[in-house]
Amino acid sequence: MENIKIFACSKSAEKFTKEICDCLELPMGQISSIKFKNDNNFVQILETVREQDVYIVQTTEPPVNERIMEMLITVDAVKRASARRINVVLPYFIYSRSDKKDQPRIPVTAKLMAQLIEAAGAHRVITCDLHNPAIQAYFNINCDRLSAQNLLQAYFNEKHLDNMVIVATDAGSSKKAYKYSEYFGCPIALIDKRRDGNDDRAIASTVIGDVRDKQAVIFDDEIETGGSMIETARILESFGAKEIYAGCTHGILAGPAIERIQNSPIKELVVTNTVPIPEEKQIDKIKVLSMAPLFAEAIKRINEATPLGDLFKID
Repeated sequence: MENIKIFACSKSAEKFTKEICDCLELPMGQISSIKFKNDNNFVQILETVREQDVYIVQTTEPPVNERIMEMLITVDAVKRASARRINVVLPYFIYSRSDKKDQPRIPVTAKLMAQLIEAAGAHRVITCDLHNPAIQAYFNINCDRLSAQNLLQAYFNEKHLDNMVIVATDAGSSKKAYKYSEYFGCPIALIDKRRDGNDDRAIASTVIGDVRDKQAVIFDDEIETGGSMIETARILESFGAKEIYAGCTHGILAGPAIERIQNSPIKELVVTNTVPIPEEKQIDKIKVLSMAPLFAEAIKRINEATPLGDLFKID
């Protein structure tokens, strides 16, 4: 690997960035980020990036809007320091759930994020398991979408569950669930639910498929407050599921999520570290897998101009 620098855009991104750098046997780039008394951010790159292939890693630890400004300012600083190529690494794409205009007078903020990143001067975005894969089309620059599917499959494969059923939390996630069921060679079940506007709670549900005396595994792209997943788990329990597991890429775990998971029938929730999970949220029921090696391999291949296709599965 030649002419490459990797920077953590914020303190919250340092752990994930260091994991990437350790995988690549590279030092982490030196950067200074401060906030003036007038609440304005200031970023300075502390080493030369002229004609370098630069990677800027940013996470979504709150406050999220603060992280956005840090990222955009850092991209601008690197651009003005004459970097050859600027790559933004967003393990979790900020505002990804605001991906369409499905109510009157609302924004499509995911599209706005793509426009801001481009306007700041980025040449490429590397992200993971978008809430809607169509978000890639919001960019006029390259957007590489990695996936945690292989990582989650490998983890549950090692558990050797003998009577497994894959559960789709709703009709929208049935395609993803079907792919997991194909891999494990097991049946699929679907939760039929109804929602009321922006409420995260399912207000009426049933199970389509057989889950009685089976080890049910729920796969989803993210868990935010846990309302939908916990409701799914309780419905599965009421329909006689023997054990209930859950796996998702992005563990947002906001609001009452931890309390809900702790008191839920879920035996184990497996998430990745695309979103930093503080120690106080790392309860016994939660297992965290690292996506850093996959991001490191993607960065290596981009830098060396070799194909990415065999690194991940695309829906």
